[in-house]
Amino acid sequence: MAAAGEVPQGAVGGTLAERLGYLFANMHPSGSPYTNAHVAEVVSGHPEEYGGVRLTEQYLSMLRNGRRANPSPDVLRALAKFFGVPGGYLLGDLSATQAERVEEEVRFLVAMRDRRVRAIALRSVGLPPEVQDSLTTIIGQFRQQMNLPVEPPESDERPACGGSEPAG
Repeated sequence: MAAAGEVPQGAVGGTLAERLGYLFANMHPSGSPYTNAHVAEVVSGHPEEYGGVRLTEQYLSMLRNGRRANPSPDVLRALAKFFGVPGGYLLGDLSATQAERVEEEVRFLVAMRDRRVRAIALRSVGLPPEVQDSLTTIIGQFRQQMNLPVEPPESDERPACGGSEPAG
């Protein structure tokens, strides 16, 4: 996982193992990433929520390390549901632009784990748009002074990851 303040690397266009690795590394509550055992237990233990899919820790490990690369669509949909991303992200059905959007939202969720980032975002709620724009400009100036990379493009759209929070 990326260190505090870093943007985690995505897996757009990567293998299934890379996309799973990206989700495991980034889509988890504060603390440590999920384990294969935990994900397999949650998915297998809630058949009504995950379409009756049965997973083992070992099979999930093989998917993550690339030793198995062609799971059933039901398995991929269950894993996508667990991580709160569109099924197409793991099924490989998304365009590069759509997959990049999913990963942009993952980066946003990672950033929002930091209480200071949340505090800045929440304190701007209710301020007039021109004040919010000024704050964005100020933050941009600080980023430039610190030689930080340009932020991803701004979007006013609702998150495509929308669904429920990751189970666990």
